[in-house]
Amino acid sequence: MNRPLDLLLWQNTVLAWLIALGVCAALFGIINLILGFVKGRVAAFASHSATVWDDVLVHALEKTKQTFVVLVSLYGGSTFLMLRPRVTQVFSVLVAIVVLVQLGLWLSTGLSFWLRGYTQRQLEHDRGIATTVSAIGFIAKVVLWVLLLLVALDTAGINVTAMVAGLGIGGIAVALAAQSILGDVFASLSIVMDKPFVLGDFIRVGDMIGTVEKIGLRTTRVRSLSGEGLVFPNGDLLKSRIRNFGSMAQRRVVFEIGVTYQTPRAQLVRIPGMIRDAVTANADMRFDRSHFMRYGDFSLNFETVYFVLTADYNRYMDIQQAVLLSIHEQFEAEGIEFAFPTQTLILTRPTDQS
Repeated sequence: MNRPLDLLLWQNTVLAWLIALGVCAALFGIINLILGFVKGRVAAFASHSATVWDDVLVHALEKTKQTFVVLVSLYGGSTFLMLRPRVTQVFSVLVAIVVLVQLGLWLSTGLSFWLRGYTQRQLEHDRGIATTVSAIGFIAKVVLWVLLLLVALDTAGINVTAMVAGLGIGGIAVALAAQSILGDVFASLSIVMDKPFVLGDFIRVGDMIGTVEKIGLRTTRVRSLSGEGLVFPNGDLLKSRIRNFGSMAQRRVVFEIGVTYQTPRAQLVRIPGMIRDAVTANADMRFDRSHFMRYGDFSLNFETVYFVLTADYNRYMDIQQAVLLSIHEQFEAEGIEFAFPTQTLILTRPTDQS
């Protein structure tokens, strides 16, 4: 009489199925134990380490899918069973594809984390390099997934060489149908290489202004002063006239003030000096000139020019406010009156003809 463990079930004894199940459970537990141990040790080391590679490894391991662990465990247990060749082949291909996908998740997650940290560090020193690295990282991830896809197709028994050749012919038709999209893609490469602007730059395009937040493969995203997001197709953006305030090293300021025609000449002579004192009292600026410029319709006009030695708009406005308030204070102390639009009407009485 056959023992229960010797009974056949789908071409394998019950004992063989129990052994396979035990191996699966053991592998599942061991793999999760190893992953947890490695993540814990690396995370503890990364908490007091100055390097970034341990942080990259931790973030990559966090993307480990349980589907990957389960299928690898099942594959390990299946080696103790006698399965049909077709079933073994299909299961092997499935496991290989899952392993490739998991490998892609590890690599792309680690690459994204490293690029994000590197970009943030470079933004403090060279925003142009940060923009280039961001674009190269996107291209690298696309290439990574394309290569993994080709390996997965080859593993599945698909003739990759013939497929690539067929895609090359069909790609011509696709390119003709997607000229606008491809134009934006090539425009993004032009932006990355030529750098008319980089991440963090404050730009004006037409009547829209804002800070560049992301340069994508097809569009560039800008955060406006009022808070909403502006999305520009890269092709249209390069065709526009872009004013880049982010590359501005200094700001030239020109302003006029007018005083009344009743102002004594002695005070007119002192006014340029008063304005110079008001301007030079501030830091982060360079005084250029201040002159009595012209006789206006209702005022005597003075023109002043100075440079703010920073691109910070708030700092520029602080200096401008301080200069104007100082001029007002000095004019008030000297009794000098600012001019405003006036008209003088001369009334005459008709002469008596009698």
